[in-house]
Amino acid sequence: MWNYIRKSERWQRIASWTIASLIRFLDLSIKWKMVVPPATQRIFKLEKPIILLFWHNRILSMPAGWDVSRPITLLRSAHRDGLLIGRAISFLGYKTVAGSSNRGGATSLRKLLKELKNGTSIGITPDGPRGPRMRMTPGAIVAARLGGVPIIPVAWNTKHRKLLGTWDKMILARPFSKGIFIYGEPIEIPKKSTNEEVEAYRIDVEKKLNELSRETEEEYGHSIIEPAPSDHRNFRTPKE
Repeated sequence: MWNYIRKSERWQRIASWTIASLIRFLDLSIKWKMVVPPATQRIFKLEKPIILLFWHNRILSMPAGWDVSRPITLLRSAHRDGLLIGRAISFLGYKTVAGSSNRGGATSLRKLLKELKNGTSIGITPDGPRGPRMRMTPGAIVAARLGGVPIIPVAWNTKHRKLLGTWDKMILARPFSKGIFIYGEPIEIPKKSTNEEVEAYRIDVEKKLNELSRETEEEYGHSIIEPAPSDHRNFRTPKE
């Protein structure tokens, strides 16, 4: 059945609309608490583009933490599954571009820089589309450096939830629960950063994003979703 939906244009649209409706219902039924540090509040008030970073397992309820009136473009997978999610997101009022934080780095980077140049913020799951879970690739760091915009990490959680059996342990919020969004401080990447410095920022941002995720788990006494074991591979920096 799932394979049929993925291959059918008509059923893709129906499934996307259904997913979008479910996300909207869940988000509206939850009482959300927002934790935004003063420095991040100041950035938001400037209404200039930013790079919003969040792990792939928190993608479903991310629209609840962002004002849809502020333009933002989300990077989605070019795979059929990514198209399904992309269409669902478009029903919620967001734009998407096909790409990957892992593969086809140079092409994805050009698309993201074009959005930033046009004054549109971008949202990236830096471990997407297929992991490893909660391990960051350098694409967002390079985009922030070349685009001259700050990175703002964010994580959310809900008191009542279900963890799906996916590679990323996707979080599905349960309706009529309590929820929390925790934003991090803005992170600036100097334009003259070397590849070695980019790698250092990558490690630091990954750590901060995992710390935010852990804070949301601790808020409701959940067991911690741990990052995938580090394979110590050298992530390739996308060409400019």
